[in-house]
Amino acid sequence: MSATADTLITAKRLSANEQDSRLQMVNWGTYFKVIMGIALGYFAYRVYMQKYAFSVGLDSFEPEFAVFWMRLLYAQIAVAVLTLIGVVVYLWQTRERSPDSVPPEVELSRYFKWITWLASYTLVVFITGAFGAESDAAWHQVVIRDTDFTPTHIGLFYLCIPALIITGVGSFLYARTRLPMHTNKAFVALVIAIGGPILIMPTVGYNEWAHTFFYAEEVFSAPVHWGFSILGLALLGLGGVITHIVARMKELIDEVVARA
Repeated sequence: MSATADTLITAKRLSANEQDSRLQMVNWGTYFKVIMGIALGYFAYRVYMQKYAFSVGLDSFEPEFAVFWMRLLYAQIAVAVLTLIGVVVYLWQTRERSPDSVPPEVELSRYFKWITWLASYTLVVFITGAFGAESDAAWHQVVIRDTDFTPTHIGLFYLCIPALIITGVGSFLYARTRLPMHTNKAFVALVIAIGGPILIMPTVGYNEWAHTFFYAEEVFSAPVHWGFSILGLALLGLGGVITHIVARMKELIDEVVARA
């Protein structure tokens, strides 16, 4: 009886996997929606900063600052915390329980979905460095004031970096909970590529402390900024991630073609 029950359970599982494998393996619609959503969101935020950062964002003690910037700060923190918790709980609760029974069609479709996660993470990192950090440095060179709460800090430290953490953790957990090759081990190249930029968060704390107490000038080459450059080099780990994805997807495509 036990053997019969196991057989029925296995058959049901295989049937579900077969249904999953018939789904579209490449959902480019979702990919472009996610990427465009991130890009448009940051664009709107940048327009907001352009309009108010130099008009009601010069002094954090003014009543207008609390209206235009501190409310935004509190909203960002709340949304970031809830989103991170939601992503972690959802990915873990819906994780693959039987990695060995995943057919190649399903695994291949999951690699395409993983690419969406990684592309989102890469885009957020690019925006954080190319727009967030550079606009922050430019603002400081004009206004000079360096405190924890400035318009560009609220955008960089409390929006860009939390988004980086959310997409990075999501990328790691998706691989760990969905891809059979990574369910029981950590992918070193992925850990490096995601862990380095996430460690920018404590570096930000040191940077702000240093600027407040003994290094007021906002010079790009200042020693207090070296940590950002070093941790940014961890993104080179994405080269190993890309190599793995290409190699594994080629194997899966060959298997799918051979079974067709």
